[in-house]
Amino acid sequence: MRRSNVALRLQTSLLEEAKRVAETEGVALNQLINVAVAEKLSALRTEAYFRERSSRANMSRTKRILKRAGRGQSPVAGDELGANPASTPPENMTY
Repeated sequence: MRRSNVALRLQTSLLEEAKRVAETEGVALNQLINVAVAEKLSALRTEAYFRERSSRANMSRTKRILKRAGRGQSPVAGDELGANPASTPPENMTY
């Protein structure tokens, strides 16, 4: 792995919080910053990927496929709404 040094200027409050989190997680501050940058880059790349993919979507074809999905079939056991507690939204959640 090639390493490079970068002078990073952080607000004092942000630096102190990062130090606290790194200590809590049991990692070096440098490692925490590396992981945070990697996570942000991953999120940005993922957004760009889905934006590019969605630009190629054929919405009329997609809607036709969705209309016929599950037609004539009964739900499979366990597919009922609310059957899986993990999939049930909290009561205080608003949409």
